Amino acid sequence: MKYLVVGSGGREHAIAWRLINDGSATEVYVAPGNGGIEDKFRVNIKVDDFDGLHKFCKEKLIDMVVVGPEVPLVEGIVDFFDEKGIPCFGPSGKAAMIEGSKLFAKRIMETYSVPTAGHWDFTGKSGIIDFVNKQDKFPIVIKLDGLAAGKGVGIPESREEAIAFINENVKDDSRVYVEEFLDGEEASVLGISDGYTVLPLVAAQDHKRVFDGDKGPNTGGMGAYAPAPVATPDRIEFIRTHVLQPVIDGMRKEGTPFKGILYAGVMITKEGIKVLEFNARFGDPETQVILPLLDMKLGDLLKASVEGKLKDIDLKFKKAHAMTVVVAAGGYPGEYEKGKVISGLDTVSDNIMVFHAGTDRKNGDVITSGGRVLNVTAFGDTLREAKDKIYAEIDRIEFDGAFHRKDIGYRAL
Repeated sequence: MKYLVVGSGGREHAIAWRLINDGSATEVYVAPGNGGIEDKFRVNIKVDDFDGLHKFCKEKLIDMVVVGPEVPLVEGIVDFFDEKGIPCFGPSGKAAMIEGSKLFAKRIMETYSVPTAGHWDFTGKSGIIDFVNKQDKFPIVIKLDGLAAGKGVGIPESREEAIAFINENVKDDSRVYVEEFLDGEEASVLGISDGYTVLPLVAAQDHKRVFDGDKGPNTGGMGAYAPAPVATPDRIEFIRTHVLQPVIDGMRKEGTPFKGILYAGVMITKEGIKVLEFNARFGDPETQVILPLLDMKLGDLLKASVEGKLKDIDLKFKKAHAMTVVVAAGGYPGEYEKGKVISGLDTVSDNIMVFHAGTDRKNGDVITSGGRVLNVTAFGDTLREAKDKIYAEIDRIEFDGAFHRKDIGYRAL
């Protein structure tokens, strides 16, 4: 099998690594890829250039396209390749609106009795500012509708913080809503679906805040680990039957069957499990800890999803633990500089894997090209073992301004 993975981040590097290393693939190309992908398998085509990607697939006789990021999914890349007769893993453009519009996702949850937080909708600033000024209970959660690369959510702890977030992020025509704050433990449960069957993958836990102790602004994710102890077998079964399956069945009834990865971000509260949001693709950096634990060929799983045959799959994961720690550029998630030369990548041992995220190559050097630069990853018999492997070597990798959290996994440990 020949695959084309669409995307440029750590998630796509991990998908490509898994496909080639578990025997799923003879060749895996990545478009546009990053500095961690061999030049001969890196394709200089943007994720929204559907015609260019199709032309490449015809030239290379690609058997399947695997889409990483959410934007091309929402823009209909799967529909495009379906029309061209090339299998493409992921949901249709209409189905991907479960991530493309948080308000669409809320309607689906409310229609099909999926447990979630209460919310209040607004358009523009004035209504939401009036609402916030009447609140006396904080924190609250403010969410922008639409795609925001993991940064469209504010959790202000005071009225002043809330007004500041609104003034910075909400435009006069923005669709936005306030959601009740849920207190508990977050977990990411990704299910793979063929439109009928949905199989939960091993649960992961992501660290969204930029600094140790879960302080500072939200990011796209500063590290993750799996399995998440908070997601017990009973809770996973609850999520399968009361969250994932009702959404899959509901979307099929609505004429938008969902194939691909349905990613439920859930909060485990004292009152039970409630859904925070859905994504329509593999998470980043959750993928970097889920795929190393998969105990079967990833290609078989993707093929079964595309062909509607997941009911025949015996999904297996290794009895092991995985962790990834993000090395980020100074200033992230705010403004940061690019083009910093990365050193030390050739000094790390086989105990760890380094998935590239925001990197490129220039004049023989690997350089930074994004905010989340590298995912330093390891697995072991225990989470402590995986963590110790990473932190024993992560400081060997250096570039100007580099930083990482030193406490990934602390909730579990």
